[in-house]
Amino acid sequence: MDKIEIKFNLLLLQNMEFSQHTKTILGLKLPTDPRWVNLAQKSLEDILTDHAYCEQKAATSCISLIQRYSDKEKLVQELSPIVTEEWGHFRAVLAELQKRELKLGRQRRDEYVNELMKFETRGGSEEERLLDKLLMCALIEARSCERFKRLSEGLEDKYLKDFYRRFMESEAGHYTLFIELAETYIEKEKVRHRWQQWLTKEAEIMQQLRLRGDRMH
Repeated sequence: MDKIEIKFNLLLLQNMEFSQHTKTILGLKLPTDPRWVNLAQKSLEDILTDHAYCEQKAATSCISLIQRYSDKEKLVQELSPIVTEEWGHFRAVLAELQKRELKLGRQRRDEYVNELMKFETRGGSEEERLLDKLLMCALIEARSCERFKRLSEGLEDKYLKDFYRRFMESEAGHYTLFIELAETYIEKEKVRHRWQQWLTKEAEIMQQLRLRGDRMH
């Protein structure tokens, strides 16, 4: 993704309205319940802890993809800097916890990601498995970006609002990168068809999960 496209996506992110009838640039079919921000700011230590581990898992997911598909040159080149960026985000959230004299708690079970993983292709071809791994990463990044936008607009703490706006801007292009990588190695029509299936499934999962303020997803 070039700089012009990233700026365009950011402009859309800044202006998009999250209603049940609005399709965002992120493609998500179901927006986050606005009440989530109110719950999150009441559980600041928990939400920052969960955010920190989300960034850590994002970095390790990219490392796993690089290790598994080391023969795919573009994938390796594109994901290598993302590893550094995501780990930097982990450190930034950890520093925010320390600054506020809050503790990094234990990593918790991620019900959202676990439900997404159930939708991954089991067996099948290597191409199908690669496609699902890339699209699941894209989906997690898209939902994270949407949640960062929610926090950047709805929190009462001005510093944290700016903090999460920076995260939103930083993460805005990540989800499209994973889709672009999928289209590099797999027929575009197949990628787009499967992406719509993932979006539909993700909306179903979001409807089923209990709304809680101690989770980033």
